[in-house]
Amino acid sequence: MDLLALSFPGLLRGLAITVLLGVVSFALGFALGGLVTLARISRHPALKVAAIAYVSVFRGTPLLIQIMLVYFGLPQLGLRIPPIPSAILTFTLYSSAYLSENFRSGILAVDRGQWEAADSMGMTYGRTLRRIVFPQAVRVATPAIGSRFISLMKDTSLASVITVVELTRVAESIGSSSFRYVEAFVMASVVYWLINTTLSVGQEVLERRMGRAYT
Repeated sequence: MDLLALSFPGLLRGLAITVLLGVVSFALGFALGGLVTLARISRHPALKVAAIAYVSVFRGTPLLIQIMLVYFGLPQLGLRIPPIPSAILTFTLYSSAYLSENFRSGILAVDRGQWEAADSMGMTYGRTLRRIVFPQAVRVATPAIGSRFISLMKDTSLASVITVVELTRVAESIGSSSFRYVEAFVMASVVYWLINTTLSVGQEVLERRMGRAYT
């Protein structure tokens, strides 16, 4: 308990950075993932190929390597990005690749008759997506999207390798200064668990509410 009391301010600061990384990256990844999905289902071959290549690269390579390429590699090309923006950029690109596949699976789950009905009413492709298809697709994909958010919150721990002082980095610092690594990392693990348990409960509530809207 004495270690918890002494390290509590540092853990709070680390928690704030962890939440910042996770929430901002997820929000940006959500938007970018939607655009990648539109490119993936586009009738234009160039857009479709570019989207497929994007998803393949970011899903097929380790997140840790992506973080290091952005933080350590881009300066060699003349572009230096501070640690926190580097982490957010990488997490955004990485999560958007997975989210785009979640959105695409949701869109494919929407009955084709919905498209045909909208077309018969004279609705444009964009309006059909926005008002009919996408809302249903998000409802279908909500469990997968929620799981991706939870995974992203845990993935933020990798930002510690580029000196971002989030929860894992704080735990490492506490352990190195007190030589009580077990207690330090257990405390960090409990905080991560509380965050993701809260997100899981929120996801279940959201799923029930969205389910009632379609019954």
